Amino acid sequence: MDASPSPAAPPVPGPQPVPGPPPTHGHPGPPPVHPPAPAPAPASRLRRIATPAAVLAVVVGAFAYVGTVDPNEPGHYPVCPLLRLTGIYCPGCGGLRSAHAFAHGDLVAALGSNAAAVIGYAAFAVLWVLWMVRAAAGRPLRIDLKPVHWWALGTVLLVFSVVRNLPFGSALAP
Repeated sequence: MDASPSPAAPPVPGPQPVPGPPPTHGHPGPPPVHPPAPAPAPASRLRRIATPAAVLAVVVGAFAYVGTVDPNEPGHYPVCPLLRLTGIYCPGCGGLRSAHAFAHGDLVAALGSNAAAVIGYAAFAVLWVLWMVRAAAGRPLRIDLKPVHWWALGTVLLVFSVVRNLPFGSALAP
């Protein structure tokens, strides 16, 4: 009788060694290899322009409302709190009257009510067109303004506010 185990011997119970690289004594081995995630499907052109189109719809709706409800008639809109309390025009004073005149195509009256607002309307239009063109092409709109740009914009609005409240700048007052 031979004492060697037969080839059909049952496996020994308990933990079995797993073939693989030798242990590294506390150092992690190479990271597990996972297949790369599939790239997301490109969005359709309609989906890419949906957000700029929705923003334009909201702005057009706001201008339509202000164009319909005249801010020159008392009681339709609240009075500017700074103007009511101090008698000083803020940079936004006259903005609704400016939007009303702009909605009716009267650019001279819009500039007379609030020239800074009209410049803001033009800046919005330019940025919106750029946004729409880039969205249609599948590229994001990136406007990286540095703090100096924000300080410059604030300074321009502050100077605008001061000048429109002085006697020689009364043409800028609403």
